[in-house]
Parts: sequence; C-alpha cells; structure tokens
Amino acid sequence: MIVDGTLGGGGHAEAMLAQGAVVVGVDRDPQSLEAASRRLSSFADRFVALRGNYADAETLLRDRRLLPVDGILLDLGISSIQLDDPRRGFSFQIDAPLDMRIEPHGPTAGELIAATDERSLSRMLWEFGEERFARPIARELKRAVPQTTFAAVEAIKRAVPRRAWPKKTHVATRTFQALRIAVNRELESLDRLLDTLPRLLKVGATAAVISFHSLEDRRVKQRFRALATACRCPPGLPVCACGASSTFKLVSRKAIRPSESELKQNPRARSARLRAIERVR
Repeated sequence: MIVDGTLGGGGHAEAMLAQGAVVVGVDRDPQSLEAASRRLSSFADRFVALRGNYADAETLLRDRRLLPVDGILLDLGISSIQLDDPRRGFSFQIDAPLDMRIEPHGPTAGELIAATDERSLSRMLWEFGEERFARPIARELKRAVPQTTFAAVEAIKRAVPRRAWPKKTHVATRTFQALRIAVNRELESLDRLLDTLPRLLKVGATAAVISFHSLEDRRVKQRFRALATACRCPPGLPVCACGASSTFKLVSRKAIRPSESELKQNPRARSARLRAIERVR
C-alpha cells in the first residue's frame, strides 16, 4: 500500500494504481479530494481517499490499521486545480480575493497581512520567500492592506525598484510563495511528517518527496541524510567507532530533476526536485 500524501488532482495516484498498487490518497482540500475521487472512480477497489493533513498521516493510518506502509509520496506545494481556480487566490495572474487557504477555514492571506505587524511580516517574507526586498514590500503591504491578488501585486510592484524586478520570474512570486506557506503552515507540516517516517514505513519501503523551492528541499535533504546516518561518534573522529548501522539509505545522493521531455509536457515542473529514501532494516 502506498500513501499519496498530497493527492491533488490524482495524477500520481492514477499512475501508481495503473501499475497495480493499492493507494491511500490524503489531502486537506475537499475540492481536490472530490475531483480526484471522480477521476479515480474506476479504481474503487484499490483506492481510498482520506481528508486530512499529511502531517497527521501516522494518526490517520493507525486509526484505520493501515500501518506500516510500502511507500509514501509527497508532491509539495499546490496543485494545478488550486492554482487555476480564480476563486482561491493562489495566482498573481488572476484577480481574486487574497485567500490562499488550502482548507476552507482559518485566516486568509489578506487577513494575515492585516493582523501581522510590519516587522513580523517582513521576517515572514524573508524566511518563507527568501525575498531580498522583504522590508519595503512588508511596509507597502501594511499600507495597502490588500484584499485581492491584483491589489497585492500592485503593492509589491510599488515596493520593488523597477530595475530590480526579476527577469525570469514575476516580481510577486516570492511574496506570494511566502504568504501561501504562512497561511497553510506548510513547512511545519513537512517537518512533522519527516519526523514520523521511521514509524510509518515497513522494511523495504520508500519515501519520496517532490519539492519546488529551496526551503522545502533543504529540509528534506537534511532529514533524509540524518536518517541514513547511524554513526553516533563525536564529530572529528577519523573512523567510526560506534559500529551503529542505519535503518535507512538514500536512493540517490543528489536531488533528481525533470528531464527536457518532462518539462515540455509540464513546464510547471521546472523547479521540481525529487529526493527519496528507503528503509533497509
């Protein structure tokens, strides 16, 4: 049994089901669950959809006596269903309420801006978006208190000198990323799931994570390396003396990036990074 922890539109789940796998799809978004369930209705005997945060996979699966599992897949970020829905407010290309919530509860991005002081907002844009103009953008967002995506974009444009606008990406990309991550507490969810991996996977099982920015990829890289390193010797010892053996091994030393043919089929995958780890004992 494989857990697709970020079911989204069901594309990955469909590919695994087509190969004969039993798949449990987990997603926080009720709209995504409904759409994926319709798409995968022909696999009803081998597919189960569960609403919830993948960070709570241990509880969700244990309550249904589904642990341990043969594999876990996470495709982080947001799905095309969410990005392309003008009502959700994830895209700076479509004018919509500044929402960005994956789940239909909690504060929206617009409400978060209004409730957060300028210094904290600036720190949020830097930490979650790695935005070098975090301070002036935070200042302008607090002045404008935007409630629509286009109003937020205009505030960002006013804050960033025109000569400093990125050439390959939209000037609002990093700010929108930071707001989305903060609204949905995405990094916290990722950390929680990574901490529970040893209790989720059976021997021979694999966990694979597709990330789309350095904040996620760095967390996955560091946690996977820690899991694959058993040595408990003091730093600086030239040779391991503790004799410990790891229960995990890295599937590849470096992140796997999409090929040119894959990018032609799906340009949105250009920043994707895949890392995987296997439980070996």
